[in-house]
Amino acid sequence: MNTTTPFYDLYSLDTIDYNPGPVPVCERKDDNYLGAQLSVFYFIMFVLSLVGNGLVLVIIYRFEKLTTVTNIFLLNLVVSDLIFMCSLPFWGIYQQLSTWIFSTSMCKIVGSAYFLGFYSSILFLTLLTFDQHLAVVYSLVASRLRRQNYAIACCTGVWLLSCLACIKPIILYNVFTDFNNKQFCEEYPSNIVVNTFINVSVLKAFWTYLQLFFFFLFPLAVIVYCYIRVTITVVSSRISAKFRTVRMIFAIVLLFFVCWTPYNVVLLMHYSIGRSTSCERMQRLGYALQVTRNIAYLYFCISPILYSFVGKRFQNHLRQLLVKSLPCLK
Repeated sequence: MNTTTPFYDLYSLDTIDYNPGPVPVCERKDDNYLGAQLSVFYFIMFVLSLVGNGLVLVIIYRFEKLTTVTNIFLLNLVVSDLIFMCSLPFWGIYQQLSTWIFSTSMCKIVGSAYFLGFYSSILFLTLLTFDQHLAVVYSLVASRLRRQNYAIACCTGVWLLSCLACIKPIILYNVFTDFNNKQFCEEYPSNIVVNTFINVSVLKAFWTYLQLFFFFLFPLAVIVYCYIRVTITVVSSRISAKFRTVRMIFAIVLLFFVCWTPYNVVLLMHYSIGRSTSCERMQRLGYALQVTRNIAYLYFCISPILYSFVGKRFQNHLRQLLVKSLPCLK
């Protein structure tokens, strides 16, 4: 497995000066090699996600009604998770082979699918949490609001917003060929001019802070706020049955914070450093980015299971499904 290419850090092409003349290049061998080793988890997470999300889909189809708001949101969450996870095998192959073996069109499609699933999953998780908050805190008002049309309108808005957020990968992702005829599926480096109307450096910086706010800080704030309100409502009402909702939302908040905070901090540091930064520091950030990125991806495997199988109803449906499939378990 070749480890001399700069791919494994998706942003390392920015460290190469494309102006003519001999310049030092930070090859990033060590953190690239770590990325190649960790890419094995992409295939594992892909399989786990297929199994977990597939079970959710089967249970919703066999036992649940798609007319309920929660199930509509959950179905869209599963679809967005699967879109994201379907891009991981391509990135895993890319990292293992150290070259992009697919077409330029596939580069843009895989890059767009990655971000579409990434953004929509976070928004649907936030929407689910907010909807649970409505159902518990404002139960009387929510019973009139939480209709099928409300769910469809919310889901349409999330998909439209997620598609708009994919403009960047559609514009910037392309296939590059290096001096050794190896191909890379990457964003345009910041010092390359795509055309006179697009400043790549400004676009990347803008999208980094946009992603940090809309797809980390804002969802985190909403989830924490909803958790606090639900907890206060449940404790004051002393309804023991609703404590399961509190435990579930607390687990989601904790998981979201643990998985996404390190990745977003490292990502922000990676984009904030200047081109004059030493190669040694770039490598350290590369190590951190490889590890925290894989931790963040775990969230997409676990979150649908938290939303689904923590509830007693889904657990009973799973038991029924297992008994019907394997009668010996009865």
